Amino acid sequence: MEYRHILEGKYIKLLKSYIDEQNEINLYQGQKFSRKTIELQVPPEEIVNAHRKALQEIFPDIQDEVLASLDFLLEVMMGYGLAYQEHQSLRDQQLEIKSEIQIAANVQKTLLDTSVPVIDYLDIGVISVPAKQMNGDYHHFVQDDNGISVAVADVIGKGIPAALCMSMIKYAMDSFPESRKNPNQILENLNRVVEQNVDPSMFITMFYGMYNEDKHRFTYSSAGHEPGFYYDSEQDSFHDLNAKGLVLGVNHDVSYDQYEMDVKPGDMIILLSDGVTESRIDGGFVERSFITELIHKYKHEDAQLIVERIYRYFEKKQDFHLNDDFTLIIIKRVV
Repeated sequence: MEYRHILEGKYIKLLKSYIDEQNEINLYQGQKFSRKTIELQVPPEEIVNAHRKALQEIFPDIQDEVLASLDFLLEVMMGYGLAYQEHQSLRDQQLEIKSEIQIAANVQKTLLDTSVPVIDYLDIGVISVPAKQMNGDYHHFVQDDNGISVAVADVIGKGIPAALCMSMIKYAMDSFPESRKNPNQILENLNRVVEQNVDPSMFITMFYGMYNEDKHRFTYSSAGHEPGFYYDSEQDSFHDLNAKGLVLGVNHDVSYDQYEMDVKPGDMIILLSDGVTESRIDGGFVERSFITELIHKYKHEDAQLIVERIYRYFEKKQDFHLNDDFTLIIIKRVV
């Protein structure tokens, strides 16, 4: 190799100077030499070979056993060099993939971005945090003449495939706004889209609700999604927002039931993903009743502060490591 002659000549001088003087200056020169060999991508076995030749020149009567040991070291370093090159190649590929995933995550965040409606009679709090870079949860708000629509979805799976599914769901919903006043029709249309376009091994759960601002009535349907909660302020009690419905993508021809309830001042609608209910504390999953107890504890605070407090609590209890995407929405009627 073209650098070999220069390498060997420089190394002999450095090694001889250190043997003669044995001071820190010589060691520092050796470090500088080492950095130069890295820049030139000199394999480690070449340095061992340069050391062997330098010893032969400095000590012509060097023992054959010492040279034999260096021959053995040379073979070891050849294997090390190959393994190191493979490691560096894999590391570079990993960094490239990580960079691409970060770009994809930023694009996903932009594509799925939604604005939380600001309305005098409603206080809305939202938090959605991915367990990894890509979010398999999806939430979306729409404010139109029909009122306020809210969707919460969860792909059964994680990573990039789940993120791609979420993007498809968002744009499928935007393609049929005329049926937004009927949550069950929204789910039926989405189910056909998912069944035709998503791998059979992937399923999507979704809760879709519509808040009528004139009647203060909440109409909703569910496609196998984690049941939310309803807080009745008069009774000071919670009950589940149970709604039957098959997850999206299982069967092409599925009908979804629709439910409704009147929302009184002080009442709350709580929507979530299973990343909330499947949070693990002290080695076990949290009880749904524990979640409602936390909400009840902070019920007099703003909705956004409530969801943030609950997330921080679970985050701390799980050593700041989420096992699943975490989405929690609270809609509180204030007047």
